[in-house]
Amino acid sequence: MSLFAMGFLLVILQPSTAQFPRACANTQSLLRKECCPPWDGDGSPCGELSSRGSCQNILLSQAPLGPQFPFSGVDDREDWPSVFYNRTCKCEGNFKGFNCGECKFGFSGLNCTERQLRTRRNIFQLTTSEKDKFLAYLNLAKNTPSQDYVIATGTYTQMNNGSNPMFRNINVYDLFVWMHYYASRDTLLGGSSVWRDIDFAHEAPGFLPWHRVFLLMWEREIQKITGDENFTIPYWDWRDAEDCVVCTDEYMGGRHPTNPNLLSPASFFSSWQVICTQSEEYNSQQALCNATSEGPILRNPGNNDKSRTPRLPSSAEVEFCLSLTQYESGSMDKMANYSFRNTLEGFADPRTAISNISQSGLHNALHIYMNGSMSQVQGSANDPIFVLHHAFVDSIFERWLRRHRPMLEVYPAANAPIGHNRENYMVPFIPLYRNGEFFKPSRELGYDYEYLQEPALDSFQEFLIPYLEQARQIWAWLVGAAVIGGIITAVLTGFILACRKKRRGTSSEIQPLLVESEDYNNISYQSNF
Repeated sequence: MSLFAMGFLLVILQPSTAQFPRACANTQSLLRKECCPPWDGDGSPCGELSSRGSCQNILLSQAPLGPQFPFSGVDDREDWPSVFYNRTCKCEGNFKGFNCGECKFGFSGLNCTERQLRTRRNIFQLTTSEKDKFLAYLNLAKNTPSQDYVIATGTYTQMNNGSNPMFRNINVYDLFVWMHYYASRDTLLGGSSVWRDIDFAHEAPGFLPWHRVFLLMWEREIQKITGDENFTIPYWDWRDAEDCVVCTDEYMGGRHPTNPNLLSPASFFSSWQVICTQSEEYNSQQALCNATSEGPILRNPGNNDKSRTPRLPSSAEVEFCLSLTQYESGSMDKMANYSFRNTLEGFADPRTAISNISQSGLHNALHIYMNGSMSQVQGSANDPIFVLHHAFVDSIFERWLRRHRPMLEVYPAANAPIGHNRENYMVPFIPLYRNGEFFKPSRELGYDYEYLQEPALDSFQEFLIPYLEQARQIWAWLVGAAVIGGIITAVLTGFILACRKKRRGTSSEIQPLLVESEDYNNISYQSNF
């Protein structure tokens, strides 16, 4: 990752549901290091008068981090969000939001007491009107200024530690592009030095929970600007696809007739401008991404480096990935072997689960295959295919959670790369979300996937899979135990028969004692069995 990406991070360091809340982008909030805006419903900070929440000190995790980032106090994202704020709204019950004015994911209603479950669907299963509505919503987000959030155009230091706020408006879609960039930028070390081996959203355990929150927040912002409370992100099931079947003017934009790197002028996505893609330039200037337009979306699917990504992922590769029992392993970064997360992310071979960073599998394969804006980490969310792709990646994560049913403790509590421990707050979200809070089934967060809503029998078979897998791994021990058990049974049976034969010649005075002994042996035999 580039220094530009790091600069971008510094720009965005104030808290918000999706970057910096407008209500906290001022000198007073920055100098007080407090982001506790009033809730419109009663005018009190965090809606405290209505028992929705209160302004409280942020409790940071003290768990040790991995060795990947050997610095301290040089990056605004360290111990997020304490560089900018050490007090934010802590919401009660099912309330959430930077001012406790919204509901937690999965709840709705005036008092956030109504459970909801929305379904994400395959984009090719949408009706023409549903598909056209989705595309219109994307375009609306690209052309609607965010009412609640702004982005920073300078680092905390450049803001004179808060006394000189530097912010600007941004549209709803680009807000999320910037957020993705901010989390994955490089660390600026001063002069022309940068540290590239850092990412708060990729290459570590938080990759899947982080993008899960990102999509949920994106979904909610679309619901807010459209008034369509039932909107959900569709997904593209790319397993075994021979080419980019969504790359048509009917869907996400076809190929330009004369320039294969551009989108067809028949698609309104061809007029979109990208932001935060010139990371090396920002690094060299020690500047931050300020969301200035940087040209059209680039995409040339299939004309990528075939030695790195020869094709799109297969169903067999996805199934192998799902069979992995460990969520994380070893160094818990892109070098991890037999890690479900690392294999799904694409840094491990999807046929062996051995780390191989010279290849790009599964999630990474899609990004490389698109051969354009999608292929650069910091700016990848500029291409609207990003949300379709990550919705399907999230569904694979969901399948793994349902199949293996891990306890929360499976998610690493310590020694993960910076920002990725279980109790770390995700960069750069405010209200604050911990990584471990989204290591749970999607239905608990209010959504499901159409293709995962299977009949009861299939669900039962899915439930049995992990137990059958464990049985397969220990079958030799089971057979051995059965053989030994058979031998013991035969010996005991012979012993009991011998005792009975001996009893027939015993006096009547001791018969009751023999009966008690026989009953006791029978009970012990049953217990042993």
